[in-house]
Amino acid sequence: MSIVVAFLALTMALTNLVTWRPLSRRALARSTLSWALAWAPSEFPVATLVTQAAIAIVLVVIGGADAWYGVAGLVVLVLSWSFLLAALRDVLAAPRVLDAALVAGLGRDYASRAVHPRPAPTSRVSALQIARAHRSYAVAPDLSYGPAGPHNLLDVWRSPETSADGKAPVLLQLPGGAWTQGKRTGQAYPLMTRLCDRGWVCVAINYRLSPADLWPAHINDVKRAIAWVKEHIAEHGGDPDFVVVTGGSAGGHLSSLAALTADDPSFQSGFEAVDTSVAAAVSLYPNTDWTDRDDLGHSMGVVHLERNVVRQKLAEAFDIYDAASPRSRASDAAPPFFVAHGRNDSLIPVELSHAFAARLREVSRNPVVFADLPGAQHAFDILASRRTRATVTAVESFLGVVYAEANLTPDVRGNS
Repeated sequence: MSIVVAFLALTMALTNLVTWRPLSRRALARSTLSWALAWAPSEFPVATLVTQAAIAIVLVVIGGADAWYGVAGLVVLVLSWSFLLAALRDVLAAPRVLDAALVAGLGRDYASRAVHPRPAPTSRVSALQIARAHRSYAVAPDLSYGPAGPHNLLDVWRSPETSADGKAPVLLQLPGGAWTQGKRTGQAYPLMTRLCDRGWVCVAINYRLSPADLWPAHINDVKRAIAWVKEHIAEHGGDPDFVVVTGGSAGGHLSSLAALTADDPSFQSGFEAVDTSVAAAVSLYPNTDWTDRDDLGHSMGVVHLERNVVRQKLAEAFDIYDAASPRSRASDAAPPFFVAHGRNDSLIPVELSHAFAARLREVSRNPVVFADLPGAQHAFDILASRRTRATVTAVESFLGVVYAEANLTPDVRGNS
């Protein structure tokens, strides 16, 4: 029994360790293991500590401390709780880090300038609300926006309190999944729920995936979805003249690229003349440089693209990879950007977003907000954790400022 106890205790201790420092943020096996172990305890360190303490007590009661190696394992586990306390410190620091990013990008008065169609709810986004979000807000599910069958379906979200005859700002959500998986349900629910409660209309889409469909099918579908929104969202209470695009991971890449390539005919095959510009982009933990020109990315980043997404070698098709890289597309015409990335992200290293944000700031005429979140792993925002809620609040403030500056009228300003 003590051997089993020692093994379990050391496994939990390893989990706690990688919340503080991933085993790797580049090598495939160690970085993937780090993400799998650390995601939940990074976001819910108190719940993890309480659970582990309860398990440790049970292990002692059933005789797990009868041999020295059982005792040693339990001691190591207890010592490793310091890493969970460090994770809690990082979680609690998120509002401060995000506020500093907003101040740097928008100015100290950003909070007073943010407006939305409806006042903020008195309650925060809860786990129960997230669990029921699709049922509560998806007022028009399974709409077709293109010819690719189930890959070209979208859901329109709207609060029951938001009029279908109004002109609400619109958020277009793009799912992540390494360009090979992912669907319109299950991602960004905390953000879409909050914005729906503030009077926005949200649209979540599917798009074609590799390896069945190779690049640039993905961005072509995103552009087609933007075109659909501009043509049809007024039927659902949305304003076609104010569309924001967002996504995490692959969705973060696609949202960034879409925002930076408005009306690019190479990504709009069959609808080249359609306006696909957006008012802003919210990009979470994206891979913004497919060429990995500075060797900042994951060791499998380019390899994955070569094998599954582009199916051409980088050395033989550099122009394709470069054109698909948001960092290469940054220009003075870039819309306002909000970028957030976890410092402990072991699947897409945060350094890629540092370089992308720096490039945007060099050339863009519009605000760039970049938050480097200490302790956060990849896909940290899936559930309504404390850090997720802080990030949603920051995105809400950013979009409120962008919306206010696009709608400087007394009736809009009255809803701050």
